[in-house]
Amino acid sequence: MDLNADLGEGFGVWQLGDDEALLDLVTSANVACGFHGGDPSIMRAVCTAAADRGVAIGAQVGYRDLAGFGRRRIEYRREDLRDEIIYQIAALDGFARVAGDRVRYVKPHGALYNTAAVDEGQAGAVVDAITDYDAGLPVLCQPGSVLARLAADAGLRVVGEGFADRAYLPDGRLVPRTNPDAVIHNSAAVADRVVQMAVEHTVTAIDGTVIPCQVESICLHGDTAGAVDLARRVRASLLDADLSLAAFA
Repeated sequence: MDLNADLGEGFGVWQLGDDEALLDLVTSANVACGFHGGDPSIMRAVCTAAADRGVAIGAQVGYRDLAGFGRRRIEYRREDLRDEIIYQIAALDGFARVAGDRVRYVKPHGALYNTAAVDEGQAGAVVDAITDYDAGLPVLCQPGSVLARLAADAGLRVVGEGFADRAYLPDGRLVPRTNPDAVIHNSAAVADRVVQMAVEHTVTAIDGTVIPCQVESICLHGDTAGAVDLARRVRASLLDADLSLAAFA
């Protein structure tokens, strides 16, 4: 099982999360590319630290929305969104190559992630960008989503992702962050559901329904309070379940 985290999401003098500590625990790093968070110096530092540890570097692409942290839906022409995503992948890939590695996969961030899960236009823009830049890059996304379907149709490798600390709706979508129950804060509950995802390939939705959850990677949010301690507990729970941890890319 792969364990990933959103990293490099600070900006300038503002720091968000403990990137160094999380890089010691995860196998893949979703690195912000400067649009929803991150800046050139942060991108370079995280790529260097990830490469030094053998952690796979992924481009976490999002809307051009620093003020809203990429969590506000924005309408785009498909071609414009495609080109902004290519821009972000290429920028991060430059710093990854300076660090002796390269971008290994692509994952949408925030509102783009949620929109591409249901919207063919924005999902298509993500697929177009990856296909144009490097069709060998896997796309990390929710299983069963519109993005997963279009990416598979385009011949891209699709890697299903589960969320350790996010609540699910009965239809498999994430509970919107506007809902006070969207994030699960009980670390024991988070550890249990991660093992459920990894071993049983299911997750329990917010209404108690058990739904399919075919995942190869589990995401931890670096900006969540207590993220490092939670990551340690999740990692330990997976190892205790006799699962090996390795990057999918």
